[in-house]
Order: sequence, then structure tokens, then C-alpha cells
Amino acid sequence: MIDIADLDFAYPRGGFRLDVPHLAIERGARVAIVGPSGTGKTTLLNLVAGLQVAARGHVTVDGHDLSTLGDAQRRAFRARRIGFVFQNFALMDYLTARENILYPYRIAPGLVLNDAVRDRAEALATACGIADRLHRHSGALSQGEQQRVAICRALITRPGLILADEATGNLDPDTKTLILDLLFDRAAEAGATVLAVTHDHALLPRFDRVIDFAELRRAA
Repeated sequence: MIDIADLDFAYPRGGFRLDVPHLAIERGARVAIVGPSGTGKTTLLNLVAGLQVAARGHVTVDGHDLSTLGDAQRRAFRARRIGFVFQNFALMDYLTARENILYPYRIAPGLVLNDAVRDRAEALATACGIADRLHRHSGALSQGEQQRVAICRALITRPGLILADEATGNLDPDTKTLILDLLFDRAAEAGATVLAVTHDHALLPRFDRVIDFAELRRAA
């Protein structure tokens, strides 16, 4: 599902460089990335999602070399094929929880919003324990509730790749287990790959593979 080769990325103002010689993640795998804050784990997820583009090397996702795609093509590919749970949630304040969950269907060509999709949104919200919050705007939700809305949004399109940046960071232990079960169950149903950044080492036994980011990244 993911193949990275000779990746070299630096922010324009300098001060940070990410150099990854090689990373391959098989389709359907559940992979966790661990390592200290500030080392580039979120940047790696952004590169895999096509939110950022490396100066050198290749990031291939589901057979598509993202460096060969334009901005609009990457945006459309991401909306259709990738579910991203952002660390800061990235919810739209002016939308309700329900509208945030369904947001990919508002912006992506080829995604059709119909009754089946609306029913799926309700089912995801129920599974996450926020069915009674769907009418509320994101600013009226707790951090944990916002996080669960973001998770529902990431799963709504039944993506082939789920990227999760500290997806359980604001949740209590019982809810963490519920959410991880939901992520893994939905991924299994769709044959999807899960790539997660986490600092919660108690969750690591749930993953097929754990990557130490310090070993993955080549020093600048």
C-alpha cells in the first residue's frame, strides 16, 4: 500500500529535514510509528497523504506516485482513498458534527452523498458514542467528542488507507479500546491499511508491526 524510496523533505525556512531511505508497508497491515515529539512523524503522515511533497524521492500510495500528481489530483485522491485522523482534529467550526463527518462528500469529485452514506455516518457516530451530539457545532463539543467526530470522518468513505496521528490521545482508557476496535474492524472490513503515530505504548500489542522512527529516519 505504501512504498517510500529516498525521501528527502525540508521546510522552506529551514531548521528541519526528513530523510527516509526506504519504507514499505503491505496492504491490510496495522502499523504503529513511535518516537519522540518533533522528529517528523506527523510530517511523514502528511507526505503519505499528499498534503506535502518531498523535494526528492518517491512516495507511492496504492500504486500512485504522489510526486507525479498535481494539487487537485492529490486532493481528489486523498478524499477518495485516504482517511486521515489529524492530531488537531481539523474540524470545520461552522459545521455540525454530522456535517463534519460527511464533509468528504461535499468536496470530492466522484463521491456521492446518499441515504446509505448518511446511514453509515449515523452508525459510526453511534459506535463512537456521539450519536446524540451530531447536531452540535464542533465548538460545543469536548476535545474527546471532537476527536471521535474526526475518526468518524476518516472512516466514512471506507478508505483503503487510514492515517491516524495520535487518534486516541484525548480519550479515556475504555474509549481508547472502543475507538481502536472501531478503527481496526472497519479497516478489516475494507481490507484497509492502518498507519498510526502514537505515544501510547500500551496500545502497541494491538498492531501487527511497530516502527521506531529513530531507526527509520536517516540523520541529516
